[in-house]
Amino acid sequence: MNNYGESNGDLNVHEKQVEGRDHGENGDGSGNGVILGIDGGTTSTVCVCIPFFPSSNTLPKPLLVLGRAVSGCSNHNSVGETAARDTLEEVMAEALSKSGSNWSTVHAVCLGVSGVNHPTDQERILNWLREIFPSHVKLYVQNDAVAALASGTMGKLHGCVLIAGTGCISYGFAEDGREARASGAGPVLGDWGSGYGIAAKALTAVIRAHDGRGQQTLLTNKILKALCLSSPDELIGWTYADPSWARIAALVPEVVSCAEACDEVATKILVDAVQDLALSVKAVVQKLSLCGEDGNGFFPVVMVGGVLEANRTWDIGKEVVKCIQEQFPGAHPIRPQVEPAVGAALLAWNFLMKESTENCDS
Repeated sequence: MNNYGESNGDLNVHEKQVEGRDHGENGDGSGNGVILGIDGGTTSTVCVCIPFFPSSNTLPKPLLVLGRAVSGCSNHNSVGETAARDTLEEVMAEALSKSGSNWSTVHAVCLGVSGVNHPTDQERILNWLREIFPSHVKLYVQNDAVAALASGTMGKLHGCVLIAGTGCISYGFAEDGREARASGAGPVLGDWGSGYGIAAKALTAVIRAHDGRGQQTLLTNKILKALCLSSPDELIGWTYADPSWARIAALVPEVVSCAEACDEVATKILVDAVQDLALSVKAVVQKLSLCGEDGNGFFPVVMVGGVLEANRTWDIGKEVVKCIQEQFPGAHPIRPQVEPAVGAALLAWNFLMKESTENCDS
């Protein structure tokens, strides 16, 4: 089954760039040091290492990724502070090793991680990073949604991003720097458009159909077959044996298949998810007035996450865009050409360039 907690589509591009690099060559910018970008989601953590170009106001195209590493969850709310910190240090060390670099060559680090919902969260993670890196290294910590937005706008913080993978969140920035978010509080607090939310509703529907509280559905046979179970009664043990969000969210393709087979229960679950996801984007757009005074202004909506990238006949992402554009015709959907970890690295580079410009002006 597809991993509905991690964005797909650009992985091979980055792997080819890394594989095609001669670590001993000159001219790739690595002699000037490197920048690390980290995307820490609920399911996995990705770190990329890109060269630092101190004398250039523009990055080369295509952007060269010197090293890339993947590890487990780094959300401290999900796995605890010790495990989250260990994961971050491990994934950064591996990316640096693959790039032929080391800790002393790092100029800046931008970490976009889920679970950063308050300045105290940022400060906690900054303190972890300060213990790892020398004092001259610039450190930036953002919610993972900010890195995802930057992956679609090549580092510019303007517009809105919708992430729908294992979890979901909508986050946006206005031109004047104001920011707003909607959703992202976890399925217990109403993120029903997430992969976990969709799959949890499907599991609930199977149990309700089995005990007579709900309508019969194709989801029963589809999910039991996918999990190699013989009875809905066995779902209870399966669910609570390991209630991790990603494990539950992995059932989303089964829900989509049933909806494509015109199952009413599965279809309603997906329609409700579409409405919930679109509503979170609309809330951010309205808070920031991204649509302009007439409601028709142009703004980017970056779409990230496995739920939005299903590429099936019942296309959740397409339906979400349609729902958003009914109210805001100027919404322009963007499918990022780079992954969120690269977006984080681009943010770090942009932050460095902005600080450099401000220092020169002063």
